[in-house]
Amino acid sequence: MKFGLVPINIGMRSSRTIVGLSQLAEDCGFESVWTAEHVMVPVDYTSKYPYNDRGKMDAEPETNMVDPIVALSLVAGATKSIKLGTGVNILPQASPLLMAKQAASLDFVSGGRLLLGLGIGWLKEEFIAMDTPFERRGARFDDYVVAMKKVWSGEVVEHKSEFVHWTGFKSYPVPVQQPHMPVIIGGNAGRVFERVAKHGDGWYAPPLKDPEELAPRIEALRKTCEEVGRDFNDIEISAMWDARGGLDAANRMAEMGVSRLVAPINTLGQGRASDSIKEFGDQVISKAQ
Repeated sequence: MKFGLVPINIGMRSSRTIVGLSQLAEDCGFESVWTAEHVMVPVDYTSKYPYNDRGKMDAEPETNMVDPIVALSLVAGATKSIKLGTGVNILPQASPLLMAKQAASLDFVSGGRLLLGLGIGWLKEEFIAMDTPFERRGARFDDYVVAMKKVWSGEVVEHKSEFVHWTGFKSYPVPVQQPHMPVIIGGNAGRVFERVAKHGDGWYAPPLKDPEELAPRIEALRKTCEEVGRDFNDIEISAMWDARGGLDAANRMAEMGVSRLVAPINTLGQGRASDSIKEFGDQVISKAQ
């Protein structure tokens, strides 16, 4: 089992905090650090946050949310081997060419450590502020991923679709990881399993009330892979986990087929984050399967 820490870019008081916690995570055995993304937080919104009963995210509009690519570039220069995950960047509201360029550049400067987590988004107000359509964001996402992979190939890019019209160019550097960095698709509803099976290298499962809820979802992903002719064993499963159940729960999820558990910093324990990270490394990471 591999362990990640999230979010390394939200609620941090300074760049020193981002660097310090990332370096500590690396020293304590975490395989990866992860970011989350919102370009803005509305003062009020009607969109329903899908991952808790309140329908509202925990972050206030004044919460520091450092851009994921910027934060992970900072971490890349201050660490040696820990992987750098976006968990997740909201692809349909972004420029796919710019996203492809930034992702390849981050993989390049980090020596091949990027895990590119992407999602379709849920906050309509953010799409409006970004001047991008909220409707058909799933179809837009699918097309963008196909187009971005062409950019990462290093070949002349030709991609003309309903959403993108690219022709006759190349973009370098290409990713260090070939044919490209892992594309990890987040979500647990809608067509996410079809999306993972067709376009992804991994699935990033959002937080669930009970880890046992993962089992039927993993089976649904397995079935979808069979339907589209994809080898299920090629899909790496990452799951957000609030550390409930400790080592026993981690081992149980490993048995289900989860390869990576990504723990929110604020769920690791009481008191200082640094102390909680150290304790988690000693009590869970060092003893996990």
